[in-house]
Amino acid sequence: MERHTPNRTEPKKVYRVRGFTCANCAAIFEKNVKNLPGVQDAQVNFGASKLTVYGNATVEELEKAGAFENLKVTPEKERAAEKKEPFWKENGDVLVSALLLIAGYLFGERYGEGNWLSSLAYGASILIGGYALFVKGIKNLLRFQFDMNTLMTVAILGAAAIGEWGEGATVVILFAISEGLERHSMEQARQSIRSLMDLAPKEALIRRGGSELTVNVDEIRVGDIMIVKPGQKLAMDGVVIKGASTVNQAAITGESIPVAKAAGDEVFAGTLNEEGLLEVKVTKGAEDTTISKIIHLVEEAQAKRAPSQAFVDRFAKFYTPVIMSAALLIAVFPPLVVGGNWGEWIYRGLALLVVGCPCALVISTPVSIVTAIGNAAKRGVLIKGGIHLEEAGRISAVAFDKTGTLTKGVPQVTDLIAFGENENERLKIAAILEKGSQHPIASAILRRAEAEQVDFKADAEDFSSLTGKGVKGKVDGQLYYVGSPKLFTELHTSIDEEALKQIDEWQYQGKTVMLLGTEEKVLALIAVADEVRDTSKNVIQKLHELGIKKTVMLTGDNKATAETIGKRLGIAEVKAELLPQDKLEYIQTLRAQYSHVAMVGDGVNDAPALAASTVGIAMGGAGTDTALETADIALMGDDLSKLPYTVSLSRKTLSIIKQNITFSLGIKVLALLLIIPGWLTLWMAIFADMGATLLVTLNSLRLLQVSEKW
Repeated sequence: MERHTPNRTEPKKVYRVRGFTCANCAAIFEKNVKNLPGVQDAQVNFGASKLTVYGNATVEELEKAGAFENLKVTPEKERAAEKKEPFWKENGDVLVSALLLIAGYLFGERYGEGNWLSSLAYGASILIGGYALFVKGIKNLLRFQFDMNTLMTVAILGAAAIGEWGEGATVVILFAISEGLERHSMEQARQSIRSLMDLAPKEALIRRGGSELTVNVDEIRVGDIMIVKPGQKLAMDGVVIKGASTVNQAAITGESIPVAKAAGDEVFAGTLNEEGLLEVKVTKGAEDTTISKIIHLVEEAQAKRAPSQAFVDRFAKFYTPVIMSAALLIAVFPPLVVGGNWGEWIYRGLALLVVGCPCALVISTPVSIVTAIGNAAKRGVLIKGGIHLEEAGRISAVAFDKTGTLTKGVPQVTDLIAFGENENERLKIAAILEKGSQHPIASAILRRAEAEQVDFKADAEDFSSLTGKGVKGKVDGQLYYVGSPKLFTELHTSIDEEALKQIDEWQYQGKTVMLLGTEEKVLALIAVADEVRDTSKNVIQKLHELGIKKTVMLTGDNKATAETIGKRLGIAEVKAELLPQDKLEYIQTLRAQYSHVAMVGDGVNDAPALAASTVGIAMGGAGTDTALETADIALMGDDLSKLPYTVSLSRKTLSIIKQNITFSLGIKVLALLLIIPGWLTLWMAIFADMGATLLVTLNSLRLLQVSEKW
């Protein structure tokens, strides 16, 4: 169920929260904050431990709203020092409670069960270890909020009331351990995000006004010159203006091999300068750097609930009151109707309350999602929500754009044949026309013209782009066209046999052929080749090994060139000579056949097709705002080899979520069956619950181990 978003006119403030123990506590905290005077709305992101407040509230007021859980709140920009308390201090009440439990057991052994010393030790153990739990549980009970704190409070106090002091004390200790484990596992999962936040330095050496000074990143302005020495990390995004070095970009793009950087090259905050001294002109503010956007999107991704998580949340909402009702029925019905022993049946009802605690079930999905998204971010794959992670695990067909995805996207003119005039004259006309085009092939023609030192400064008159076909415009009063052979066929331009033979030969070699001509005749043939990525063939092969049923290449290129490249890469189907709307229609057809379809493109030209697919995957998210915004998943390093890893991680996540839910419910059913003959004791019930919580969290943390080797 989606959250209703009210009309928010108040200022927005974001805080980091420390101390969350469960998703339910986060929901209560959010409700408390919303009820504060001056707060219009509030949202808690449990996975990222963040609070967004629309309105005015002090940190003290926010911490008061979270006092039931002893939450600590700090503004997002403040670097709160992680104060690690010693174990004995953090868990002092649990240790004292455990010692009193042991004392109670020893007194029972020495002086006989039920003696006053033993009962006193057990009672003190319950009070000291369960005080915080009882405060929460009783408050919730009075508000008719039936969460795990309520269940445990009723069970422990009920056990004490019927004289089962020892079991009540055991439940307190085991529940405290269970809560600690749950908290630790969520911290482990969140650690992957925290490590991203620590990538970029908090200050940098800046040259400003002729002097060099070290300043905080928040004080660095666009246009400042940043000096980065060998072995230092870059604090801001920018462009190298002086120096040459190799930069390790693994933290941002997931690339294992350092990248050579020289004047004119783009560099990112959080990357490591390895060899030379670099002078970098800052191009983005601290909040707009690529690493800042990645952190923000990863944290936001965790707030978007996956379908399985939404199901679990809905299920738990009804499940807990049902367990409470069933426990009451078991405790009261047999004694009243069939004359059963009150003590025995109340005990069984309490055992049902304990084993019915939905801890393991509630945590089963979020801990998996948080862990998987964090793991992917560290490896240069940005997944923008649990829903996209789950969908990626279900895809059965993958469609690829050709240029810039399967190929490097930097085409080169390999051959040029001119008819009638010399090559440079024809190249000049083609370059003047292509100046107005954004297509990668246009840039190849311009690069060739520059290399040949052809003067193409003049502008074409009446220029227009013929979508998916080419361009046209007047040069020196004459109307010219540059485009595909199909365009000239539609113009009914005369193409002689020799030219057609040459076009076929180049296309068979996998080259794209562009023609320059008028409406009457062809003046030149230009062959352009875009080098296929080294990883493309291996990626297609791995996807087929993973069980992807269909791989398709979608391109505006001619059929012969496309099929040659498709055959070389082992792609199942090739669709060529497509306009952007054709790609969109084909994706819709593919979805009708395969339901779950991924589209991999550059995030710019392929935006409609990316949006129409089940999962839109953009290449080269690093530094590309469009890719980060339009896609569901972004491969940050422009590295297609991350795709099989992403599919594998998503499938593993789906599998682990299913295992967790099945196990959580299975162990409940088993324990419930043990209640019937009266074999289930209170300590066995809490042990079953604790064991389930521990196992689902450890199972989820296995996602940290999923690597690109899969």
